[in-house]
Amino acid sequence: MKESETIFLTLINQHKAIIHKISKMYMNDAEEQRDLFQEIVMQLWKAYPSFKGNSKFSTWMYRVSLNTALIYFKKDSRKVDKTPLDENIDIIDINESESKEEKLAYLYKAVHELNTVERALIFLFLENQSHREIAENLGISEVNARVKLNRTKEKLQFIIKKNGYEF
Repeated sequence: MKESETIFLTLINQHKAIIHKISKMYMNDAEEQRDLFQEIVMQLWKAYPSFKGNSKFSTWMYRVSLNTALIYFKKDSRKVDKTPLDENIDIIDINESESKEEKLAYLYKAVHELNTVERALIFLFLENQSHREIAENLGISEVNARVKLNRTKEKLQFIIKKNGYEF
């Protein structure tokens, strides 16, 4: 194995959680998530020779991964079901104690009602990216990133309330 391949695989292994999270943000089905994960890794490998180290590997990886997910999602004829979530799942009593995994599952279900750009904004926000970093990753101005993020968070809160997911 070439040294560049070894370095690439090590970096992917260190940051694979990013790819898993993006896959969950853009695809509902576990099989589709695996397919998107593989597509992202393939695109990262294709683009790896262009990585010059001007930014952190993880920053570059966010950009390539999100762009790949956006393109994959748009090309995919099996786009997310637009049926309201309350028809897809049983709403539970919000007073019940819920595990962290259940709450995370509700968040992902709510995120699936957002459009592709809004998903990217929320993903980067949940990854503790600054407004500047979000703007850089999405190729928009910092002010635009801040405004879009605030609107997207409000929309996500509305979706969560609408579907009875409040924690």
